[in-house]
Amino acid sequence: MAMTRVKRPTLADLELSTGKRTRLHRLLYKFGPANGTLLFLPIDQGLEHGPRDFFPNPPAKDPEFQLRLAKEGNFSGIVFQIGIAEKYMQKYAGDVPLVLKLNGKTEIPSDKQPISPVIASVEDAVRLGADAVGYTLYVGSPLQADDFEQFRKVREDADRFGMPIIVWAYPRGEAIDAKGGRDSFYAVDYAARVANELGADIVKINVPRINAEKDASAPKPYNTMQISTEDAVAQVIESAGRALVLFSGGEMQGEGDVIHKARVGMDGGATGLIFGRNIWQRPFDEALTLAKQMSEMLKEYGA
Repeated sequence: MAMTRVKRPTLADLELSTGKRTRLHRLLYKFGPANGTLLFLPIDQGLEHGPRDFFPNPPAKDPEFQLRLAKEGNFSGIVFQIGIAEKYMQKYAGDVPLVLKLNGKTEIPSDKQPISPVIASVEDAVRLGADAVGYTLYVGSPLQADDFEQFRKVREDADRFGMPIIVWAYPRGEAIDAKGGRDSFYAVDYAARVANELGADIVKINVPRINAEKDASAPKPYNTMQISTEDAVAQVIESAGRALVLFSGGEMQGEGDVIHKARVGMDGGATGLIFGRNIWQRPFDEALTLAKQMSEMLKEYGA
């Protein structure tokens, strides 16, 4: 099934308040590649996964490692939970834009009925000088009614303060597992549309994984679709509508695989990338080299 490549939305295409437009303009055109694309460095994994993610590269346990990397590697911004932002951002204020994550959870409880409680506010983000906030939405969780209500309040505050909101649109829960899995085309496509419907300004999603055996469990017509990864990427970007799309990097891969994954997302019409462990689990010099390669690559996709 061939899909038409999606035209990448630009800031001019978005109906935004002055505050949101101003903050997004800084992220898109003042920092990072500064050409209408985005490159974010997330460091929320310490809460989500615990200290184990730092074992491959122990110096990365200190947020100063990622802040130096974000500044020297030409990132559009860094993603922190509130405790880390309050303790480490002051030295880099004005040099590294902040995306404040507003909710989070540990991986300790079962993931059968996930929800990510709010642990910071949009007002905290304003106080800390953030240019955007992030919210993890578990699409398909048995607790999604509570999640939707929690997000509604966050969205209202973001609108009131003129703060762009990035939705981590993550398919999760028992129903998702039974219908092809969290990274299936069906699940990622649905999550992108849900984030669009609920009011995300930017949507963070994973690159869909095509697996004929697992995809057979998805609802029609996904269960019989024959689609390439490239066309699936274009389709989920289309489902996100006028929300800008970021593709995440996931677990660390080889350098060539990282660049290839980034290009698949950008060629499909994404606005940018949010790669964390794929970057900062490497020694600093290697991480910086890869970050600069990705930033240079994004200059090919300016708008």
